Amino acid sequence: MTTNVPVRADHVPRVEAQRRSLTVLVIAQVLSGLGLAAGVTVGALLAQDMLGSTGLAGLPSAVGTAGSALAAVAVGRLSQARGRRPGLALGYLAGAVGSGGVIVAAVAGHPVLLFLSLFLYGAGTATNLQARYAGADLAAPARRAGAVSTVLVATTLGGVAGPNLAAPTGGLAAVLGIPYLAGPFLLAGAAYALAALVLAVWLRPDPLLLARALEADPTADPPGAPDDAAGRPRADAARRRPGVPAGVLVMVLTQAVMVAIMTMTPVHMHDSGSGAAASGLVIAIHIGAMYLPSPLTGRLVDRHGPLAVAAASGLVLLAAGALAALAPDDSVAAYAAALALLGLGWNLGLVTGTAIITDAVPPATRARTQGWVDVSIAIAGAAGGMASGLVVEVAGYPLLAVGGGVLALAIVPVAVRAARDR
Repeated sequence: MTTNVPVRADHVPRVEAQRRSLTVLVIAQVLSGLGLAAGVTVGALLAQDMLGSTGLAGLPSAVGTAGSALAAVAVGRLSQARGRRPGLALGYLAGAVGSGGVIVAAVAGHPVLLFLSLFLYGAGTATNLQARYAGADLAAPARRAGAVSTVLVATTLGGVAGPNLAAPTGGLAAVLGIPYLAGPFLLAGAAYALAALVLAVWLRPDPLLLARALEADPTADPPGAPDDAAGRPRADAARRRPGVPAGVLVMVLTQAVMVAIMTMTPVHMHDSGSGAAASGLVIAIHIGAMYLPSPLTGRLVDRHGPLAVAAASGLVLLAAGALAALAPDDSVAAYAAALALLGLGWNLGLVTGTAIITDAVPPATRARTQGWVDVSIAIAGAAGGMASGLVVEVAGYPLLAVGGGVLALAIVPVAVRAARDR
């Protein structure tokens, strides 16, 4: 898994390789979605139960996203040196080990081990996001957003099913003598391990290594071939799009706002009398909205450009924050609608930002740059998760929701400025 055979551009047709890569990535993303859902659904509740403090309930999200920041660098560097296959497979394997550590910490009642394990568990989240770049490596410039969307939407099945399995996995955990809230991490560990196996065995040829080979040998991939559906030279397409800073800012803002509101919604619902099934349903709807609209978002970006869609993400996140702030304490439907909008706004921002970054960076340095970009995203998520519990404890959940929505509006001037600079 850590060795590579050099890829020659004339060995595998680009279109065939892209189709195979997307198929393998989709299978792995369905599995990783199950792993991703565990921390979102019960991470904050588990910390609140072990620490006895609402103010510290945002720590699991912050620690997990901090771990994902380190993992994003590691996965990016390994992918740059060895290809996407070993980078993504080892990232998911680390997430599986972290899931096991969370279970041990819950059984032992050891908060320090819990946070160390959640830090490692964050590698699964980072890898889940890094996989979207692999989907775009071999895609034509006019189809990159669509390729990213295909990988993202695959997470929906596992991401929606996972939170709804919180109660059954909790019951299984109780039978095994494990604390109820640690149950979803049993599923997460198995899912991440299977995702790692799928990628290690079947992601061949490596999409990033083949993309580099094609770039080094342009005669193997002539302009106007099926991979360039729009018939545009790649350099022209890249020049007409905004650069790395705009893409980073869009994704950083959407991540910070999404993580802050998402983290504290289950805690707020729990404190208002809602059970684990209700909060699991809301999070399932949220995760579905994060990934399910991806094909539509990809089409919008490919057709209208990323900047208009990026501006729309800021407005949608504002609407999500306002609705969450105004939701009655006992209204599961209102929280579900608010978090659906929150997921949609995040999706719009992530797809647009990813398309911008992929277009702006050549394959020779792409994985390393993408890793550092995702570090920025992870740090933003960690900050949002850390601040969310403190804001709720001091000022209440409604202020957190409204403040997040207002912060998201900063995406609009970023998009406008980038459009003017093109």
